[in-house]
Amino acid sequence: MKQFIFVVMFVFPVLLAHAQTETNNDSTSKELEEVIISVNKWELKMNEVPNKITKINKQQILRNNPQTAADLLAQTGAVFVQKSQLGGGSPMIRGFATNRVLLVADGVRMNNAIYRSGNLQNIISVDALALETAEVIFGPGSLIYGSDAIGGVMDFHSLQPRLATSDKLLVRGSGLVRYSSANNENTIHADVNVGEKKLSFLSSFTFSKFGDLKMGKFGGQDAYLRPEYVERINGVDVITKNSDPRVQRFSGYEQLNILQKIRLKPTPYLDLQYGFTYAKTGDAPRYDRLIQYRNGNLRFAEWNYGPMIWSMHNLQVLHTKANGLYDEAKLTVAYQDYEESRVDRTRNNLTRNKQAETVDATSINMDANKAIGKGRLFYGLEYVYNKVGSTGMQTNINTGATNRFVSRYPNGSTWSTTGIYASYKINLHEKVTATGGLRYSYNTLNATFDTSFIKFPYKQATIGEGALTGNAGLVFRPAESWQLNANFSTGYRMPNVDDIGKLFESAPGNVTVPNPGLRSEYGLNYEIGVIKNIHQKLRIELNLFHSVLSNAIVRRPSTFNGSDSILFMSVKSRVETLQNVAKATVWGVQLSAEVFITKQLAVQTHANWITGKETDDVNDKQVALRHAPPFYGSTLLKYNLKKIFAELSAVYNSEITNSQLAPSEQAKTDIYAKDANGKPYSPGWYTLNLKAGWQFTKMLTFTAGWENISNQRYRSYSSGIVAAGSNLIISIRAAF
Repeated sequence: MKQFIFVVMFVFPVLLAHAQTETNNDSTSKELEEVIISVNKWELKMNEVPNKITKINKQQILRNNPQTAADLLAQTGAVFVQKSQLGGGSPMIRGFATNRVLLVADGVRMNNAIYRSGNLQNIISVDALALETAEVIFGPGSLIYGSDAIGGVMDFHSLQPRLATSDKLLVRGSGLVRYSSANNENTIHADVNVGEKKLSFLSSFTFSKFGDLKMGKFGGQDAYLRPEYVERINGVDVITKNSDPRVQRFSGYEQLNILQKIRLKPTPYLDLQYGFTYAKTGDAPRYDRLIQYRNGNLRFAEWNYGPMIWSMHNLQVLHTKANGLYDEAKLTVAYQDYEESRVDRTRNNLTRNKQAETVDATSINMDANKAIGKGRLFYGLEYVYNKVGSTGMQTNINTGATNRFVSRYPNGSTWSTTGIYASYKINLHEKVTATGGLRYSYNTLNATFDTSFIKFPYKQATIGEGALTGNAGLVFRPAESWQLNANFSTGYRMPNVDDIGKLFESAPGNVTVPNPGLRSEYGLNYEIGVIKNIHQKLRIELNLFHSVLSNAIVRRPSTFNGSDSILFMSVKSRVETLQNVAKATVWGVQLSAEVFITKQLAVQTHANWITGKETDDVNDKQVALRHAPPFYGSTLLKYNLKKIFAELSAVYNSEITNSQLAPSEQAKTDIYAKDANGKPYSPGWYTLNLKAGWQFTKMLTFTAGWENISNQRYRSYSSGIVAAGSNLIISIRAAF
C-alpha cells in the first residue's frame, strides 16, 4: 500500500510533468498565477508573498459540501483535523493546534481568553455555507495578528453585500438543501442580497441537524465499536446493549447560523459595513468521555458540551482616498459574546455537574497602507480586551435541588493585549520582492481565585509583559514559471486565563490546578519554498520548514499545598500544572502538485510530513510532540467540462506506533487501537471517494458524493470519535 501511494503521489505526476514540459516551450509558459490574498490584511499578489498560503473559494466549498468549517479545512489536504466528538473539529497546523493557531472571522480574532491547549471545537461556529473565501496562512502570523498565531492563521471571509452598478435594484440569492447518510444530516441554507448603488443588505441562514454517526464496517478493530451505552429508565441508569454497535450513540447534535450585513457607500472613497454573526449549537455529546470505562463498566451517564453560542457585532469603515498618512485605511470595531458549558454526571450518581463560561470580547483594529518609494508600508494598531465569567452548579436530578459548585476559571478574570506593527514590501527588482516588519505587543492578565471550594495557596494572578516579534521574507522569480521563497518569522503566545487559572480533570485520575507563575512562549520559524507553474499545464509547490518553540507551556506533574494528589470530584487524582519547562521543535515538508493531462482532466496531490519533539521534564528527554500528526495527504483525479465536474480521490494517513505517540496520548487508552503487545497506537488508514456535480441551468445545480466507498472503519489520530463509514451526500442548490 505504501509503495502504491508513493507511485501515485510522486512518480506518476513527475512523469506527466516531464511529458508536459517537453511539449511546451517558453512561449506557452505563463507568469505565475496572481491569486489575490489578504495575508497582510490587504490584497496582495500571491507571487510577492513568501508564506505558504492555501486559499479556498466559494466554488470549492459548494463542490466539496463540507458539513462544518473544520471539514472544510480538512478537505484542503494541507490541514489535519482532530475530532473528540461529532460536534467539533480541532485543526492542527504544522504541529501546533488549539490556542497556538489563530482563528480570524471577517478581520476579527476569534481566539479568546479561555481557548485551551486541549482540543477545541470553536471553529464549527463558522458557517461554511456563508463563506466567500477562506485562507490558511502557514507559519507564525504574530506580526499582524499578535498572540496565538504561532502555527498559522485561519482567515475566514463571509459573504459580502453587493452594490448595484446601475439604477436597477440588484437582487441575488441562493438556497441549498443537503442530506448525508452516515449521520442522517439534514441541512437547509438560504442567503439573499438586495442592493442599490450606495446601500445593500445581505442575510444568510443555515440550520443543520445531525444524527448519531455510523462508523465503517471493514479494517478497524472491534474496540472501536459501541457495544453498549447508558440510558436512564424509570429513574435508574441502565447499561443497554446497542442494537447496531457501529452507530455511535450518542453523538448527534444540531446547529443554527445567522449572518446579517448592511453596507453603505456614501462616496467613492468611503465604505461602511456592519455585520452581525450568530452561531448556536444544541447539546453536543462528548463522545470520547461517553465511551470511558471504570472498573469494567461505563463511567459516565451524561457528558455534554452545553449549547455553544457565539455572536459578533462587527463595524468596518474603509477609506480609500490617498493622503499624507495613508493610501487606504480601515477601522474595525467588534464585540463578541461567547457562551459555553460542560455538563456531566457519572453513572448511578444523582448529581449533575455543570460548569458554565462566558467571555465578553471587545477589539479595535486600525490598519493602513502607504506607497513609499518603490515599496509599500503596512502598519496598524490593535487593542483587545476579554472579560471571563465562570460559574459552577450541581443539581440533584431527582429533587431538582441545586448548590454552588467549583468553577472552571476564576470568575471575573480579564485578559488584554495592545499592539503596534509595521511592515514594508518592496520590489528590489522585477524578479525580487523583499518583505520585513516588527510588532510590539503589551499584554495583561488579572485573575482572583475563589477559595470557597479549593484552598488555593494563592489569591491573585497578574501578568504585565511586552513581546517583540517580526519577520523577514524574500521572493525570487528567476523565470516566468518559477518562484523561490525564503522566510524567517517569529511568534508568541501570552498565557491566557485557561493556562493560568483552569481547574479540571485532564484525564481519569489526573487533575490540572492553576499556576499563576506562567509566562509567554516564543516561536521561531525558518522556511524555504519553491513553486513551478505552467499555466493550465502544471503546478508544483514544495515547502520545507523548521520551527522552535521555547519556554513552551506544557502540562507536568506537580504538587498542591505540598501534596502530589488531591481529592477532586470524589476521586483521588494526581496533581498537574501547566509550566514553562519545555522546548518544542517541529520540522516537516509539505508538497502539493497538480498536473493537467488535458484542459479538462487533472491529477492533484497533497502530502504532509510533519514531526516534532518536546522536552519531557519528568524524564529529561525528548518525546513525541502531541500535535504532530502522522504523514497525511490526498490524491485526486479531477474532471471539469462546462456544466459537469467529477472527482475521484484517495485520502490517507500513516500509522503512529506506540513508541511514536506522545506520553499524553499513550494514556488515552479508550480511544486508541491496541497493537500486538496490547499498547495503544494509531493505525494507518485510507478512503476512496467520488464526487460529481451537474449544473442543470444557471439557477439549479445538483451535487452528489460517495465518501469512504470501501466502508473503512478508522479513527483519525488523537480523535475520540470514529470517522464516518460509507457516506452518501446529496445536495441541490438554486441560485437567482
